[in-house]
Amino acid sequence: MSVIGIDFGNEGCYVAAARSGGIETLANDYSLRATPSFVAFDGKKRIIGVAAKNQQVTNMKNTVGGFKRLLGRKFNDPHVQHELKSIPARVEERNDGSIGIKVNYLNEDQHFSPEQLTAMLFTKLKETSASAMQTQVNDCVIACPVFFTNAERRALLDAAQIAGLNVLRLMNETTATALAYGFYKNDLFEDKPRNVIFVDFGHSALQVSACVFTKGKLKMIASSWDQIGGRDFDLALAEYFSKEFLERYKINAKTNARANLRLLTEIEKLKKQMSANSTKLPLNIECFLDDIDVSSSMQRSQMEELVAPVLERVEQTFRKLLAESKWSVDDIDSVEIVGGSTRIPSIKQLIEKVFNKPASTTLNQDEAVSRGAALQCAIMSPAVRVREFGVTDIQNYAVKVLWDAEGSASNAEVEIFPQFHASPFSRLVTIARKSPFSASIVYGQPVPYPDQTIGVWKIKDIKPTERGESQEVKLKVRINQNGIVLISSATLVDRKELEEAAAATGEQAAGEEKATGEQPAANSGEQADAQQEAYCENEDDNNTSTASSPGGQGWAQRVKGWFGSGNDKAKKKTIKAVELPMEIVTHGFYPNELANYSQQEAKMIGNDQKETERIDAKNALEEFVYDMRNKLQGGPLERYVVEAEREAIVAQLNDLENWLYEDGEDCEREIYTSRLSTLQQQTDPIKHRSQDFEQSPAAFDELKNSIAFARQAVAEFRKGVAKYDHLTETEFINIAETADKAQKWLDTNLVKFTQAPRTSDSPVQTSAVRQEVQTLNACVNSVITRAKPKPAAKTTTTPPKDAPNAEQNGGEPSAAGDKMDVDGNAQAATNDPSMDVE
Repeated sequence: MSVIGIDFGNEGCYVAAARSGGIETLANDYSLRATPSFVAFDGKKRIIGVAAKNQQVTNMKNTVGGFKRLLGRKFNDPHVQHELKSIPARVEERNDGSIGIKVNYLNEDQHFSPEQLTAMLFTKLKETSASAMQTQVNDCVIACPVFFTNAERRALLDAAQIAGLNVLRLMNETTATALAYGFYKNDLFEDKPRNVIFVDFGHSALQVSACVFTKGKLKMIASSWDQIGGRDFDLALAEYFSKEFLERYKINAKTNARANLRLLTEIEKLKKQMSANSTKLPLNIECFLDDIDVSSSMQRSQMEELVAPVLERVEQTFRKLLAESKWSVDDIDSVEIVGGSTRIPSIKQLIEKVFNKPASTTLNQDEAVSRGAALQCAIMSPAVRVREFGVTDIQNYAVKVLWDAEGSASNAEVEIFPQFHASPFSRLVTIARKSPFSASIVYGQPVPYPDQTIGVWKIKDIKPTERGESQEVKLKVRINQNGIVLISSATLVDRKELEEAAAATGEQAAGEEKATGEQPAANSGEQADAQQEAYCENEDDNNTSTASSPGGQGWAQRVKGWFGSGNDKAKKKTIKAVELPMEIVTHGFYPNELANYSQQEAKMIGNDQKETERIDAKNALEEFVYDMRNKLQGGPLERYVVEAEREAIVAQLNDLENWLYEDGEDCEREIYTSRLSTLQQQTDPIKHRSQDFEQSPAAFDELKNSIAFARQAVAEFRKGVAKYDHLTETEFINIAETADKAQKWLDTNLVKFTQAPRTSDSPVQTSAVRQEVQTLNACVNSVITRAKPKPAAKTTTTPPKDAPNAEQNGGEPSAAGDKMDVDGNAQAATNDPSMDVE
């Protein structure tokens, strides 16, 4: 199993994977690293990615792009209405007010939500990753814009769940860029912290963030953003050229969606050329509208004048970040740029003007976000071992908690997280209540979303104490690793007083405080305001608003315990935490809706596979028809079939071709495979016949050569050639007989083969000739390739080392002495480290 990082862009996506050699950006089935964020529907099949964008002009109504900006929103959202101007697909409002994108799929009109289309794109990216990695892909980290609200983040998570992806974290794009930058530059942060500005200027969004790096850690400080991008440059140029063409050629490109799309495509190419050249560059479009060819030209200075309002907003965003980060230009060590639109020279000039630092291109401007997301996924996933690197992100918006007041009092609220608060993080809000209530989380500042309410949590099962007093309810408000703010739990703190011996009070109280993990709080009956007890999830220590002495006892209590009587009675508080049920109303799909969408996606994946197999079967049949007809008419098979049979088969092939383009245009796979099988039964004998007549002559020649070689070996043996001295007469008699037998078989069948007509099956199969060749070669080679035996080794006698012993034995070594000598040599060999003993 592998882990991936996904950069989900408005125009295109990048996927990076963590491998043993580092982070690698994966290529798709077109060998491109960028996969366009487009989904198209063509009959029974979905087309996703490169192929979808390529046929956008010809299948405009059923090709959808730009749906990232529609995630988690309603149809009547002003932002949605603005985005729909650039989406040529049909978009309608559903009964619940959500967005429904209408396309023709499976020969009927269907509506898909932006979340479903995003899931389809994720499915394609998942398949691409699995194909490139040759393994299953489940865990991933997805990068999203820093300005995404709770609703948009939940919608993105829902889309990933529909696609079957396990999202370990939703990561802000600028944070992913910072991780990709800092992970490999740890040596730069050893002496002192390094302050870096990251500018991400893409197709539809500008994001600027301030980050501080220390060794092994990064901390985001602040961010600013604006929903402008490279497409705003394109639209400004398109407006200019549309007016020019209206004046010069009397054609209005705005009235024709296809012409407008072609114009935007050509303008994007021109914009890229102007980023590299300051000279005047041409713009030419053939058959633009009403069969009229249009042409114009522009240079970079003209473009900068046209996009001056956009550049002004870019500068304002840069200066806003300086103000919110509270940095001066002298505090900044570097400005790193990513995103395709940062290649525009005027953007680099603005960066140097505002930050007083040149734009640094250390990072890959297209792939940095996906690589950072893949690094984060590798750090979090148990499937990969990687060096730890701490990442502290930020919550881009201030968040407040509101709850219903009891009685006639007005509703209470508290700002739980200020803007740019660290994330992930949790806080406890303690509220005194006698009855169930509702708590809401809302944004504390304007956000780019119509609904300021994040969600409403109805807290149930709250009752007053036996004395009729309020009880403490602790709400845990959390920013999770996905940047989503929620109330993760509601706990009722039940306090009771019991009378016990004073000596036992301290021990039991200390034990209970340790068991519950809570610290003493003020009397709930006297508590009017909400207490905030905050703790950071990344640290072990809890930062609380109240302090307690060891064991939960005050100084006076401990002094009283030292001097008090063991029989004195004291009141002891027992604390019991009870989880309260909650009813949640927030953004996103319900579980049953998610399950339904997941089933639909799985069904569509199966249908895509089935349709691919059907089209492949149809193409195989069509290819066979063309190929066989060409071979039978003036091709290599014409001479191997009689004219009547050939004409009958050709007529059948012509009828089948007509059927493919008429009634057989949309049949099941089994019908195509059945027809192909029927055709092959008729034509395979002709193909086999041609193979036999074309290949048999070479096989006969091979047999002749083998016979000649065998007879030559027999002749050399009889002449007494030295290389055959170790072989016997019987073996060569067997070779001669086998060769004679093969010659006889050759003479008989060669005549039959030569006299046989080419329109009938060959009397001799090529395989039979090759079998004869193999039989003869095996007989010959088994004899002549046998190696000569090695000559016998001469034995020598080693003289005895013990002269007296040799003399006693008449000059001959004794058996015992010989044995000892051998054993001694073996022992010496064993003790020699330079020798290999086997």
